[in-house]
Amino acid sequence: MTGSRVVALGHYQPARVLTNDDLAAMVDTSDEWITSRVGIRTRHIGGPGEPVDEMAAYAGAKALAGAGLEPAGIDLVLVATSTAIDRSPSMSARVAARLGMGSPAVMDINVVCSGFTHALATADHAIRAGAAERVLVIGADKMADIADWTDRSTCVLLGDGAGAAVVVADPDDAAGPGIGPVLWGSVPEMGNAVRIEGTPPRFAQEGQSVYRWATTQLPPIARKVCEKAGVAPEDLGAVVLHQANLRIIEPVARKIGAVNAVIARDVVDSGNTSAASIPMALSKLVERGEVHRGAPVLLFGFGGNLSYAGQVIRCP
Repeated sequence: MTGSRVVALGHYQPARVLTNDDLAAMVDTSDEWITSRVGIRTRHIGGPGEPVDEMAAYAGAKALAGAGLEPAGIDLVLVATSTAIDRSPSMSARVAARLGMGSPAVMDINVVCSGFTHALATADHAIRAGAAERVLVIGADKMADIADWTDRSTCVLLGDGAGAAVVVADPDDAAGPGIGPVLWGSVPEMGNAVRIEGTPPRFAQEGQSVYRWATTQLPPIARKVCEKAGVAPEDLGAVVLHQANLRIIEPVARKIGAVNAVIARDVVDSGNTSAASIPMALSKLVERGEVHRGAPVLLFGFGGNLSYAGQVIRCP
């Protein structure tokens, strides 16, 4: 059975940067309060004329250029997002139109913060089943549109952006699969711990419940992801967790046992960008040359629906 691999990455963030001091002028907070609790210093915020599909298309175009592929060569577009306002056309269809693609299959995937790793697994499965050969996978969210800017416990977390990966069929996986098997699941009875509800929709969460779940329940699951991939945690070249909160990322990474890995901490500069956070953080690590080509990288998304999905990939 043909496997798959990631061959290129791309990311995009709006130009406007919102600092902690800017937020302190809007709500009762401070730079010290924010950094001590979540580790975030800045986040990028899209303007009213910067829709999610535009950010997604910019990231996708960058990934396609890195792969040396024309848009017409893509036969499946998957966009992970939870901030699509319209039901149709889907975000993936709008991205395909913006990029001038031919006639790809298009599909949106809404698993909130773990959306990208779910979408990446779906791309791998489609290729292994012979339903696609070249897939553009994007995580994109405009969290500023759903933020409650009067709630200091949540608005300080959120940022906007997009990250993309080009995934292609890989018949030669002698060095190990380019994308390892996914381990995914959820905790349905705790799904209300993270919510995007109402008209207009607003983001809300039970922060302490999410923190306890993430720091206690997720590390053994992440180690099982490595086990399924046949990679020991100490052999990982990088760990890219959902960029939710530095106080979650650092203890989870430590408990995984990835003692030699580069740990993505893009949350400090970008905030929580939901489905965009993993591909954006990975794209930046690769762009800066911090992870060697071919190194095993653990991707692990978690959050909304109290869902999770992870896999080990070979760094492009």
